[in-house]
Amino acid sequence: MLLITTETIPGKQFELLGLVKGSTIQSKHIGKDIGAGFKTIIGGELKAYTKMMDEARAIATDRMVQEAQAMNADAIVNIRYATSAIMQGAAEVMAYGTAVKIL
Repeated sequence: MLLITTETIPGKQFELLGLVKGSTIQSKHIGKDIGAGFKTIIGGELKAYTKMMDEARAIATDRMVQEAQAMNADAIVNIRYATSAIMQGAAEVMAYGTAVKIL
């Protein structure tokens, strides 16, 4: 499955199949949340949250690809990611794009 952020695939023509998306809501346990709270006082990267968001993007991407595969797509073009805070220490990540069949 080809995954790209552009609207076109250079040198290829394709048929649009439709919107595909995947999402997840992730959180860290209270111990990591307290540690991150202390880190905000002194500054620096919140590594537990960086890892959480990396995992969330991977899960959302996998779910989007599964939707595209169910449509017999060859690629997903114009991929975008969106995030939103659901509550303290929890975030939603959504991946979305257009499933296409390469001609």
